[in-house]
Amino acid sequence: MQTLAPNNAQNRDADLAYQKAILGSVSRTFALTIPLLPPEVEKVVGNTYLLCRIVDTIEDAAGLKPEVKQQLSRLFLNAVLEKSDVQSFVKPCLTELHAYGNQDELDLIINTPTVLRILHTCSIQDRAAVARCVSIMSEGMSRFHGKQNQAGLKDLGEFEDYCYVVAGVVGELLTTIFSNHSKEFLKNIKGHEPLAIAFGQALQITNILKDSPEDRARGVSWKPVGISHAALLQIAYQKLQESLQYILLIPEGDGGIRRFCFLAFGLAVMTLSKIANRKHFDHKDEVKLTRATVMTFYAFAKIAVRSNTLMQLFFYIASGALRRAI
Repeated sequence: MQTLAPNNAQNRDADLAYQKAILGSVSRTFALTIPLLPPEVEKVVGNTYLLCRIVDTIEDAAGLKPEVKQQLSRLFLNAVLEKSDVQSFVKPCLTELHAYGNQDELDLIINTPTVLRILHTCSIQDRAAVARCVSIMSEGMSRFHGKQNQAGLKDLGEFEDYCYVVAGVVGELLTTIFSNHSKEFLKNIKGHEPLAIAFGQALQITNILKDSPEDRARGVSWKPVGISHAALLQIAYQKLQESLQYILLIPEGDGGIRRFCFLAFGLAVMTLSKIANRKHFDHKDEVKLTRATVMTFYAFAKIAVRSNTLMQLFFYIASGALRRAI
């Protein structure tokens, strides 16, 4: 089996440099926010994002049959869990994705060994949390590969399940990692763990609504059948309320973690408000936040995370259109 551990500090630095560079290529937003985290937390969260992005790439490959996606997902999970050589995933995946258009995501798949080497420099506790997250996400997405259709998911329960396996579990992962590195947060979050799931699900519902025109164009819907647009916005708003409760549990001393979470939260609030202001849109760019808006909020968040009241005030003001729509 291929050796995953880097053999010296120079190789480790090269691997981390790749992780930082490819993160900027596949996600401009997370390339801005992940570096706000403390170094060890930044490393594992950035690494997990890339692993999840590989799973997403398989899901997003429109030309692949569901059974092929399921096979690739199993091969990827086996590689992450060290049950098989990583090349047993990389080679067939690249073969199946020969016509895939996103070169940055293909480069990420080619460099899966690099991403896994970085994972194995993280603590045992963090690695266990990542393995759990990737297992639930990969196996969960495999279940939903065969459910992709134009009508949508069968009911609200299935919708909640989908949002959990693709994002709620990431909220749980972040909570575990934050707890591993912050004793005060570990103390604060006890008894409030479900808020972590809501945090992840709120971000996922935002993506589902934002990406719905493109999904519809390729004959897919991740919305639940029989649930109105207004009802989905109401569910999203409730999840956002719980998300803010989650962020307020992060100690002010953990400023980087607070800012990381508040940025993701705030961008979701503003995006959903833009969606709520439109009865219809044909492309996600119509509700996409401008770079100027993102950068302005990025600067504002640095100040806002120092005050629970200021964060709550932002939510009340920024979610006005969302409240009116429901």
